[in-house]
Order: sequence, then C-alpha cells, then structure tokens
Amino acid sequence: MSTITVTNIKATGETASRAATNITAAWVNFNSEGTLAIRGSGNVGSVTDNGTGDHTLNFTSAIANANYSVVCGDILNRQTSSSRLEGTNTRSTTQCQVYGSDPGTLTDFPYMEFSVNGDLA
Repeated sequence: MSTITVTNIKATGETASRAATNITAAWVNFNSEGTLAIRGSGNVGSVTDNGTGDHTLNFTSAIANANYSVVCGDILNRQTSSSRLEGTNTRSTTQCQVYGSDPGTLTDFPYMEFSVNGDLA
C-alpha cells in the first residue's frame, strides 16, 4: 500500500482546504440487539459486547492520545424521548467504552453510531 503525505486536503469542488489533522479518526455503525453486528466502520476493527448497553470500540490503528472527542449519533427507532448514546472517560489510544441507555437503564439498540475525532498515532 502506498502512503501519501499531506499537510492540507481539499475535496474536488471545494474552494477552501483544511488541515489533514483533527479529523475523524474512527467511526462505527452497529446493531447491539441480539447478535452484535457492525454495519460499517472506519478504523474500528471490532466492537466488544460487555453486557447490555455497554460496548468497547477497538481501533484498528492507534489514536495519538486519549484526549479525543467521542461523538454519539442519533438513535433510530428510539424507545423513549430520553433514550441516548453516551461516550465515556474509559478510553485509551486503542479503544473506547460507549453506552446506550433508556432512560437511565443500560439498553441495546438496533442502531448505535459513534465517531472519534482526533489524530492517528
């Protein structure tokens, strides 16, 4: 595989370029109901099921440090208006623990979506 090294990137049709750092380092969309199944992902090699509503995202390539941002997607087919996905402070450069709850009770959902913003190591 070839490596292209750049400082800035610009998509076709865009007028401005942006730094090639501080962009999405990992993302995943998975079903946690029944048998856990990843629908799509980038830099998430697997998701560990730690129990109902409790999961660990395992990164394929390490992230530079554990001070990244975890962004939680919307819950499709949410059970109540207080259903939510949460990131956690339990994180490292190689994995991050995430949760689903409805309301306040750990819950598995058909759609769990997370992205991690930071720099790769």
